[in-house]
Amino acid sequence: MKTLQDLYLHELQVLCSAEMQIKNALPRIIKAASCPDLKAALKSHYQLTQKHLGRLSEVLRNHSVTPQDQTCEGIYGLLQEWKNLQIEEGDDAVVRDLDIIAKCQRVKHYEIASYGSARAYAEQLGHYDDVALLTETLEEESGMDDELTSASIILLCDSSRVPKVNVVNPRAGSGYDSLGHTPLVAL
Repeated sequence: MKTLQDLYLHELQVLCSAEMQIKNALPRIIKAASCPDLKAALKSHYQLTQKHLGRLSEVLRNHSVTPQDQTCEGIYGLLQEWKNLQIEEGDDAVVRDLDIIAKCQRVKHYEIASYGSARAYAEQLGHYDDVALLTETLEEESGMDDELTSASIILLCDSSRVPKVNVVNPRAGSGYDSLGHTPLVAL
């Protein structure tokens, strides 16, 4: 690529491909989820994905560019994990839901990184209308990631469904709490 503008438009094209692949894969994941709250979150994600595709199309139209038929290889690889999700008789539904959440969060983090880069390029290039649209999407992606994290914590904390284990934290005693987080310090 010769210019930042070229890179920016390429990133937008890649994001369009990523969102389209996610949109096509989500119905299978929604069907595989067993927790009603997780199903609802994934359905919400599906609707947001459609909105994100609309915004990306708008941003590309602002630059007289139409989405090209290409494959975002990064998302393609991550979605292969979704395709390999097997539902078998006797599977623990909570464990499967936790697996779904982990796979979804890997995809979500890819999207967050990509939208963050695109927004930074737009800002540098002075495309402030694009910055506003990309920021809105980036905030929604981050919110969905938080929602998935909350769903995972709820599933893990439900003692009647997942056995508790003792975890030895190698950071314990070295300025970290028992979960490995740094303590909050009052300024």
